[in-house]
Amino acid sequence: MKWLNYHHLLYFWKTAKIGSLTKAAAELHLAQPTLSSQIKTLESNFGAKLFDRSGRTLALTETGQIVFRYAEEIFSLGEELTEAVQGRTPEERLKLSVGVPDALPKLVVYQLLKPALDLNEKVQFVCIEGKFQELLGELALHRLDLILADSPVPPQTHIRAFNHLLGECGVSVLGTEELYDEFHERFPQSLDGAPVLLPTQNTVLRRTLEQWFEANCIRPFIKHEFEDSGVLKVFGQSGEGLFVVPTAIEEEVCRQYSVRSLGRISEIKERFYAITVERRLKHSAVIAISNSARNSLFQQKAP
Repeated sequence: MKWLNYHHLLYFWKTAKIGSLTKAAAELHLAQPTLSSQIKTLESNFGAKLFDRSGRTLALTETGQIVFRYAEEIFSLGEELTEAVQGRTPEERLKLSVGVPDALPKLVVYQLLKPALDLNEKVQFVCIEGKFQELLGELALHRLDLILADSPVPPQTHIRAFNHLLGECGVSVLGTEELYDEFHERFPQSLDGAPVLLPTQNTVLRRTLEQWFEANCIRPFIKHEFEDSGVLKVFGQSGEGLFVVPTAIEEEVCRQYSVRSLGRISEIKERFYAITVERRLKHSAVIAISNSARNSLFQQKAP
């Protein structure tokens, strides 16, 4: 059996957390060449690079991110072990690891997760952002408890996972005060030729929007496309174009980004799922998330 050198793992973990070999070496009371050599030995043992080095900047590779997540858990357990042996019982917390696809609106993520914070048990979230297919792989390896997504697991995916529909809502078209004044009359026909900011082609919302535009003979001017929903909203806030959000978070987006709603498109439905490896939900935090979403968040509000 090939044993893992935990000293090397500790050196890697500290360096990854600090982001600098020089500062990590100082904290560990090691010479920088010694620290660099120990990390290279760990990389050699794993047979993969853990850092991409560009000058003095360190960035974790894909393998490095996996190793770092394990190291976080290993050394967190080590601290708990020390406290337990010394007679100090660590505060009990319910841990929930959540996968979040890049394009999923972060306000939706927050609103979905928020009810778990009201449980009697204290909940610690570990949110991992990434591509949907990559997150499914992490779920299959039981590194995630659930994935929040705006689409179900594709039928052709060879992963045993179950889709739990949390709810659905229409979409709202938002824009700055100036764009509202220019395009709110005759909505939605006013969208023809209007500057819009859209999610990229690989998203469910983009495909649905394009079908709706085609069906209604509307041809907006696609000014920019974004994979990250947060960046899209910042551009929308600056007046670069109109943008679309789930109606469930319309009021909060308007408040946070100082924009107005031109109108709602009820024919387009945004659906949100909790994806787990369990047919029936068992984790108390996930049950709280599911119940709140179905009974509150996605109850359509009147315009």
